Amino acid sequence: MLSRLSLLLGAAALLASLSCSTSKEQPAADRSSAASAATEAKPAAAPGDIPAPADVAAPPADAERTPSGLAHKVLEAGTGTAHPTATSTVKVHYTGWTTDGKMFDSSVARGESISFPLNRVIKGWTEGVQLMVKGEKRRFWIPAGLAYGENPRPGAPAGMLVFDIELLGIE
Repeated sequence: MLSRLSLLLGAAALLASLSCSTSKEQPAADRSSAASAATEAKPAAAPGDIPAPADVAAPPADAERTPSGLAHKVLEAGTGTAHPTATSTVKVHYTGWTTDGKMFDSSVARGESISFPLNRVIKGWTEGVQLMVKGEKRRFWIPAGLAYGENPRPGAPAGMLVFDIELLGIE
């Protein structure tokens, strides 16, 4: 069984060493679109879920945007000065939600940070984490084209994804 974390990392080598519950994943056909999610009430969080931020449905007007369409906003300033590169290995804490407010993965909820090379994750992570410095916490709205797409492989979340990422270190 694929772990949710392996979907994020996209590295078969990590699949054997990491395992997470997939009980919160839903087939792509069961997910609401971002447009309808914005007008519907957010579903109740499952036990252990971290509640979705109020702006999960779409980036707020004050979010910065990159040319690729990645939107982001600093939640907590960092203390570092160095930025990771696309080939850096980083140590992070993160939580990910679909735009309808469903948490699909969280190192925070598991209570364990994770380290991985930035060139082994979705494009939105590779691009976004390079903007960060150690100690920073940032929210990213990652368009489908920089994530898993609108029609991803089974078990992967579809559409735009929202992540809160804290950069704990650059290894």
